[in-house]
Amino acid sequence: MKQVSLKNALSAWQSIQPISEKDRERLSRRFTIDYNYNSNHIEGNTLTYGQTEILLLFGKVVGEAQLRDVQEMTASNVGLKMMTEEAKIQDMPLTQHFIRTLHQTLLREDYTVYRNLPGGVQTSYTIHAGQYKTRPNSVITRYGDRFEYASPEETPALMTDLVNWYNSEEEAGRLSPIELAALFHYRYIRIHPFEDGNGRIARLMVNFILSRHGLPMIVVRSRSKQDYLEALHQADLIVGKVPSDGAHAAINDIAPFVQYFQGLVANEIFHDYLFVAHKDENVWWYDGEMIEFRTPNYAKILRMMQTRPVLTQEEVREELGISVTAIAKLIGQLIDKNYVEKDANGSWRVFITPSV
Repeated sequence: MKQVSLKNALSAWQSIQPISEKDRERLSRRFTIDYNYNSNHIEGNTLTYGQTEILLLFGKVVGEAQLRDVQEMTASNVGLKMMTEEAKIQDMPLTQHFIRTLHQTLLREDYTVYRNLPGGVQTSYTIHAGQYKTRPNSVITRYGDRFEYASPEETPALMTDLVNWYNSEEEAGRLSPIELAALFHYRYIRIHPFEDGNGRIARLMVNFILSRHGLPMIVVRSRSKQDYLEALHQADLIVGKVPSDGAHAAINDIAPFVQYFQGLVANEIFHDYLFVAHKDENVWWYDGEMIEFRTPNYAKILRMMQTRPVLTQEEVREELGISVTAIAKLIGQLIDKNYVEKDANGSWRVFITPSV
């Protein structure tokens, strides 16, 4: 789909307001799965989209899954709910306590990380939940250089500056909510105040800001991770490597990231509009993408799987009047795309969402 402008996306979204309670619930359910799956997948969580949906909607774990990934995904959803409720309190300023509480919720508890150094020496350090970092952190960029974030000694003062700036700038209204969210994200990432979980907190805070200003929340898709990181990197090249400069960057300093972020928001909002407004039996949605099937047989099979989970190819043949070979091919393609799967009991699970 051709990239839509932010102005047109916002106009399209406003044109369908107010949306029905049913559509609001459908959007909320889709966003919950998409957001948690993608924000954690970016950071290395191995749960599939289908596993994430079943875990968050039904509290069940299916297939092979690492315990930590399951706990991380569950905690992520709790953090999302906490952030959403906090965003509704319009007269409450942002506080560092809230950010640290979000972090405590995501990480749950302190844990130890072990690393093998050259020569076979093992070292370890503790990740602190809800506390600012006690050791330096950095990242090796894809260009091979080390990029340092704010030091542990700088972090408390820089976080105070960030929160004070946000509350002041929000009240002044000089920046649009989208610009405010983009600049907060960038400044926060340059501080990297925690030892782990900074990306997840940054994406939660972006949605906190958008939600506070009446805009739909967005998902940074893991399939576009490199675009996301490259936009941050391009802004870094302009701002420079000094962490405190990044933590006090102005909106004009981070033009590449603002441009990327505006495109991201436009795309996500326009897809929300399409999800509500574009009703077609052959149109389905999966992880933020609109799927238009070439033949109505795909949609018919999917609906049969939804209403009759224990569905045989013979039953499909009798209803659709096509060969078993053709049915096997259609179902195989749905499985390959991860739109459906069959559980150990022979029941079909459908992870793709109909537009009607």
